[in-house]
Amino acid sequence: MELPKFLLGDNTDFPDDIFIIHLDYPRFIINLKDDEVEFLEEAEDLDEAELNAEMESLIEQANDFYDREVARYED
Repeated sequence: MELPKFLLGDNTDFPDDIFIIHLDYPRFIINLKDDEVEFLEEAEDLDEAELNAEMESLIEQANDFYDREVARYED
């Protein structure tokens, strides 16, 4: 089975939060309400500088994914 790179998630226990789940390495969940990131695994092969650069790009991609999904729902 091929999985998407990102999933959009919500939960009625957190009605104001919107979660983006990143399923590629490094796996993480970002809460778009406050940009808090929770890693689901350790990024062992990346040093801190590489991880920061990669995360900056991935967070931007997650936001773009969210904007795209919302636009598709509105259509």
